[in-house]
Amino acid sequence: MKIGIIGAGNIGGNLTRRLTALGHDVAVANSRGPETLTALAEETGATPVAVGEAARGAEIVVVTIPLKAIPDLPSGLLDGAADGVAVIDTGNYYPRQRDGRIAGIEDDGLTESRWTERHIGHPVIKAFNGTYAQDILDRPLPAGDPGRMALPVAGDDEAAKRKVRKLIDALGFDTVDAGGIDDSWRQQPGTPVYGLRDGVEGVTEALAKASPERTPEFSG
Repeated sequence: MKIGIIGAGNIGGNLTRRLTALGHDVAVANSRGPETLTALAEETGATPVAVGEAARGAEIVVVTIPLKAIPDLPSGLLDGAADGVAVIDTGNYYPRQRDGRIAGIEDDGLTESRWTERHIGHPVIKAFNGTYAQDILDRPLPAGDPGRMALPVAGDDEAAKRKVRKLIDALGFDTVDAGGIDDSWRQQPGTPVYGLRDGVEGVTEALAKASPERTPEFSG
């Protein structure tokens, strides 16, 4: 499968490593330009590209950049993507630590991924946002293993969600359907499932225990 990854930080870099190892054709981009991705490309076989080229022909696009950088993505980012492209949003809102105050989230009550979706003009599937980057490399297990971790996955596009859940399964993790994007507050920072290393049952329980009220640490 052709996959585009926008962002080559901890999550983006480790997804590049795992997805190329699984045989996918991965194009990876960052804000600093493809020439800065030479080492990752040599390590993985991924193709370094400009941000505006990352989605070209892709069946899945992963957007894994700081939330404050979402409005700076080029317009028409997904114009050249494959029909039915699934867009994975791994982002989190860190107002105090990184992003500053975002009015659409704080004042309008948008979930982080709904805010992102409106900026890029395409439905997104929220996944990997509460996953430790190193776990992508270190903790995959075969289906049925009692120690297999589960990841929450939220989104409104059911076909795209199925595609993303299938990919996560191939990466070595179970998934739990966390509802639509307006429900994705259940997996935002400060919730019980955020950073949780547990299986399907534990993740399901954690999602159910979530509160829509933002904790002070994650409020602007």
